[in-house]
Amino acid sequence: MSLECLRTHDSELATAPSCTKGYQGQPLAGSLKIVRDLLLQSSPLSDPSTVPLKWLLMTPRVLVVEDDRDIAELVGRYLDKAGFTTDLIASGRDALAAITARPPDLVVLDLMLPHVGGLEICRAVRANEKTAAIPIIMLTARAEESDRVGGLEIGADDYVAKPFSPNELVARVRALLRRVHRGQAATRFATYGSIVVDAERHTVSANGNEVTLTAKEFLLLEYLMKHRGRVLSRDVLLTDVWGYRYTGGTRTVDVHVWRLREKLPGLAGTLVTVKQFGYKLVDPPPAAAGGR
Repeated sequence: MSLECLRTHDSELATAPSCTKGYQGQPLAGSLKIVRDLLLQSSPLSDPSTVPLKWLLMTPRVLVVEDDRDIAELVGRYLDKAGFTTDLIASGRDALAAITARPPDLVVLDLMLPHVGGLEICRAVRANEKTAAIPIIMLTARAEESDRVGGLEIGADDYVAKPFSPNELVARVRALLRRVHRGQAATRFATYGSIVVDAERHTVSANGNEVTLTAKEFLLLEYLMKHRGRVLSRDVLLTDVWGYRYTGGTRTVDVHVWRLREKLPGLAGTLVTVKQFGYKLVDPPPAAAGGR
């Protein structure tokens, strides 16, 4: 079974000419577990048992949008070493076209770009139903809180200020992708009042109307629903949802909670703020929770 074969989708495995035989000549169906075990040895996931086999047989593709060639090549080199496939684009206009034509698994997006800026790209990606759930990590030389909050409010899932450690950026890419795919591997449907979360399709609806959330908003909502009735500190939310101690401060949690309340107005009275501590999703939920 060739490496090219391993990286195809499950549905392609049965028909690709190079994939008619399984690992070491064994039947294909009986080879998947062996292949999975082999891939786990070099997988970037710290807990791959929670990730679908289909994703393990694919190489996550990261689009790096950065006009500084040295930085772009450095980021690309570290991501390649970590097992990702990377595409490098220097122009904001070209990035928008590339994302629309072939949506990547994640975008590393510089704020200051020629032709179309990073904030405009982020806004356009979130406004397009086909690309709205793509995780976005923003890169910028600006370190002011207003810049970080601005990017998060528009829809970025994470924010890294230059200069940064390439290894830390790779860790953040891994953490964000891992949490997206863990959500897909979880129980398919979860409900809270009129809110329905479909983990397989990565969609959210309220009163039967689909609501578009970013990848991080989706994961935060899932986490709050799983821990309903509990008071959750901002630090706990950062660690469990973002996957690390976010150096930009806990304001990012507040921004994402604010966006959830805005997109799901019924949460305004049920996703309550615990002063000087964090948040709690009221349990049991009112019948109209999440409605518009």
